[in-house]
Amino acid sequence: KKIAEVTETEIDEVRMGYTSVAYSTQVLFFCITDLNNIEPTYSYSLAWFINLFMGSIRNSEKAEDVATRLDNLSDHFTYSLYKNICRSLLEKDKLIFSFVLTVRILGGKGLVDAAEWLFFLTGGVSLDNPHANPCADWLAAKQWNEICLLSDLNAFSGLRDNFEPLKKQWRGVYDAADPQDATLPGNWDKLEGLRRLCVLRCIRPDKVVLGIQKFVISELGERFVRPPPFDLQACYDESVAVSPLVFILSPGSDPMAAVLQAAAALGRDVAPISLGQGQG
Repeated sequence: KKIAEVTETEIDEVRMGYTSVAYSTQVLFFCITDLNNIEPTYSYSLAWFINLFMGSIRNSEKAEDVATRLDNLSDHFTYSLYKNICRSLLEKDKLIFSFVLTVRILGGKGLVDAAEWLFFLTGGVSLDNPHANPCADWLAAKQWNEICLLSDLNAFSGLRDNFEPLKKQWRGVYDAADPQDATLPGNWDKLEGLRRLCVLRCIRPDKVVLGIQKFVISELGERFVRPPPFDLQACYDESVAVSPLVFILSPGSDPMAAVLQAAAALGRDVAPISLGQGQG
């Protein structure tokens, strides 16, 4: 009995050591379930997600140290999930997914302020701004209103009051060809990550996409803004026998050549069936 109790305690200790990766993985799952708010076709089952995670357990780099093993597993699964999800996304939505994935991962670590995230998404709501625009000759009223709203957040306290004394420097950021890379005036250059994006949204909203790319690269790496090309072999390798692979084709596309090539490489026979025009 004592041996059984000791064994049970050891198993519990080992299991609890994997709690962190379990938490980060569930953050990723709820991230992808929200994608159907963009397109209803972006739906992913828990069974598929678990199968993908089991693949990462098998294929990620092994390590004797638990902490190193968890880092390897997390890195492998995050990128594997990114690659697999990107296969099913329209081109216009791939950067959005990378951005949301980055924010969710940071949020799971407690590194994202909910108020700042909401401001970045909405720009805030202001019915009446009592503060006069000190740079009305180049800064639109909407942008000034957003700056005033942003200054109400703790991390940006004093932004509105410091804007006029530094308006020449802010004009330099506004006129910059690459404002996402520009040095911000005064102490505001210390802002990083999502907070820097909030400022960019106020000053140069047209460059937010480039700012998002830079943000994702800084947090997850460049590979998360470079979706891999479609690879039928990789789809097959990561599939399971009990779930069919379904490809949604654009008008005029014919995947048969790629299917036959992949089948030849695998040494498998293919039995194509034509459903006729408009019946597929």
